[in-house]
Amino acid sequence: MNKNDLQPLIGMTLQQLREVAAGCGLPGFAAKQIADWLYVKRVTSIDAMTNISLKGRERLAASYCVGRFSPKAEARSVDGTVKYLFDGKGGRDIEAVYIPDRDRATLCVSSQAGCRMGCRFCMTGRQGFHGNLTTADIINQILSIPESQSLTNIVFMGMGEPMDNLDAVLPALEILTATWGLAWSPKRITVSTIGKIKELKTLLNTTKVHIAISVHSPVAEQRASLMPVENAYPLKDVLSLLRGYDFSHQRRLSLEYIMWGGLNDNLRYAQSLSRLLKGLDCRVNLIRFHAIPDSDLKTSDEATMTAFRDRLNDLGITATIRTSRGEDIAAACGMLAGKQNKQENDGSQAS
Repeated sequence: MNKNDLQPLIGMTLQQLREVAAGCGLPGFAAKQIADWLYVKRVTSIDAMTNISLKGRERLAASYCVGRFSPKAEARSVDGTVKYLFDGKGGRDIEAVYIPDRDRATLCVSSQAGCRMGCRFCMTGRQGFHGNLTTADIINQILSIPESQSLTNIVFMGMGEPMDNLDAVLPALEILTATWGLAWSPKRITVSTIGKIKELKTLLNTTKVHIAISVHSPVAEQRASLMPVENAYPLKDVLSLLRGYDFSHQRRLSLEYIMWGGLNDNLRYAQSLSRLLKGLDCRVNLIRFHAIPDSDLKTSDEATMTAFRDRLNDLGITATIRTSRGEDIAAACGMLAGKQNKQENDGSQAS
């Protein structure tokens, strides 16, 4: 079998590894051994799995590989943020962003190459959709950056809409939180979404991770002009779903609100937003808009954002202004775009 045809083992759940072990004639307990090598010891080759017999490793290696691959490039910000470039899908690379902040070390991971949601303010959406990442692609971002062992938090806020690739995202969350996997608390993981309702309900019912919802305007018509998804999944319906869940204890609900100068940043919008969120246990993250090419959207000034935050707090809505990180390397919110791979750039991509 060609090396490129080998199936990666990272990204597999314990049940999937049991099927792999059975198919290779290994004893049932070998699945847990393989999981330990992949997710705890973090080996990069099957040869390193020394408590599996030599013949067993040979049978594994005939069809499988560990599946780890390092970033192909990186960019470092003056504020310590690092943007890593990985192979993606459909000729489009993907990016993951490492964000150190005092005692926290967060990795912002991608779930798709590009995005089909088409938000006006997002560079990822502008590039179009190039393909879903596999669970292996997602887990590789977490395991293969140099700072992997020091991570304290994961946010699914990179390229793509996680609810548009839930079949890969859910197993990744299982691997992150299961005792046989990385054994993280769900409280260390946040999944951001525009709110595809059926998929969001599945996520809410099957995991305990934190949720972040992209809001950006309390006015339906305006939100639809910024985020076409409003037409398919109105914010009022998303919030109605969320009201059926308890966010008053360990699980946290955040609402993301990018502020644009002269568009959604006056205090009337704060009033409208507070009415929309009345009775919902949540916090609002106010985000400075990071200018992107050929966009008429403008950034709110600091004084306006501060007044908006204070007004929300006065109205009983917990609101904070998110610190902008990595803007100098195009790693800040809404700026991730990946790049076309070399083959596509020079016109030599195989058909």
